[in-house]
Amino acid sequence: MIPRYARPEMTAIWEPATKFRIWYEIEAHACDAQAALGVIPKENAEAVWKANDVEFDVARIDEIEAVTKHDVIAFLTHLAEHVGSEEARFVHQGMTSSDVLDTCLNVQLVRAADILLGGVDKVLAALKKRAYEHKDTVRVGRSHGIHAEPTTMGLTFARFYAEMDRNKNRLEKAKWEIATGAISGAVGTFANIDPAVEEHVCEKLGLRPEPISTQVIPRDRHAMFFATLGVIASSIENIAIEIRHMQRTEVLEGAEFFSMGQKGSSAMPHKKNPVLTENLTGLARLVRMTVIPAMENVALWHERDISHSSVERGIGPDATITLDFALNRLAGVVDKMIIYPQNMLDNMNKFPGLVMSQRVLLALTQAGVSREDAYSMVQRNALKVWEERLDFRELLLADEEVVKALGVDGINQKFDMGYHTKHVDTIFRRVFGEG
Repeated sequence: MIPRYARPEMTAIWEPATKFRIWYEIEAHACDAQAALGVIPKENAEAVWKANDVEFDVARIDEIEAVTKHDVIAFLTHLAEHVGSEEARFVHQGMTSSDVLDTCLNVQLVRAADILLGGVDKVLAALKKRAYEHKDTVRVGRSHGIHAEPTTMGLTFARFYAEMDRNKNRLEKAKWEIATGAISGAVGTFANIDPAVEEHVCEKLGLRPEPISTQVIPRDRHAMFFATLGVIASSIENIAIEIRHMQRTEVLEGAEFFSMGQKGSSAMPHKKNPVLTENLTGLARLVRMTVIPAMENVALWHERDISHSSVERGIGPDATITLDFALNRLAGVVDKMIIYPQNMLDNMNKFPGLVMSQRVLLALTQAGVSREDAYSMVQRNALKVWEERLDFRELLLADEEVVKALGVDGINQKFDMGYHTKHVDTIFRRVFGEG
């Protein structure tokens, strides 16, 4: 992932030095468990911990791998250079490379999930703050991009909050699903290593033992994890699209914060473009791009092949680093977003009173008019509003059939904006647990 869309805390999880540190801890804890079982001498297990404060030389490991063509063997060779060949001869006893690689990957994904959950919490906090701030700020709701009926900006933020809260729950489950480790040896039968070793290593690393591994941890777990990241990315885009629409010149009901000195266009000085949310739309595509390869990784030959390995070396860092950046960017956009309440009202009144058409329709049916006739009566007046920008209420008051059915007062009563916002508190209680 390029540095432009990366944050240091998440990037650090995927640094080679971090990976080798996790590999070391897996091997050292495994040696402790082997010694406790009497499989290897205790002094050899203790000797491995002499490298606990060592900063492993990534360049040296790469140099060894250039000869061995095997990354785990290269690391073990480098570890022996620090511990001593004789002392390190029982390291990796009964283990296979996938025990180290798969357990390490899941440790990294769990750590990444923790950071991502922090990012989700930032987005939730920003959305909740803005939802209450604009709980009663009326704006027109749109379907198919066309004016429908009144809603509030607070409900818009609340809707996104509920969606992101579901994503938090999904990510917590995905973290739990991926938090397994395997130290089961070749083809996962524990023939050369006791299951107690796996249990000890997993406990030390905050994982659960994989119930049944086949030399690799089953990749349906990883598919679920990356699919969850893809859903979260789609929710980010959902919010970003709404903000981008609101910032259009013809709409301008909300906009990204435009800082002092910021430039919108190299050619047109007047421009204030929604570049952050457009960026979020693009980043969401990158995250979703990792989902299909993760699902294709589920189908491996027999007990394992390594067709998944090259994929995961790319999508692990790319998906988590990109999503982490996107979540934090989105939190900032929502927190600083500028809202234009007057523009919301002005937009709704471009076609005066038209958003009350359904209420008039329902009133006519309740007054004894057939639905077909009521629809026709309302629509003929509504179309004049579309075509001539006339006032819907005035047209209804001039329509003898409508007046006969509802009366003048009855028509006027149907244009109370509070009718459409009377259940906002109920919805807020459902979403936030409070009104």
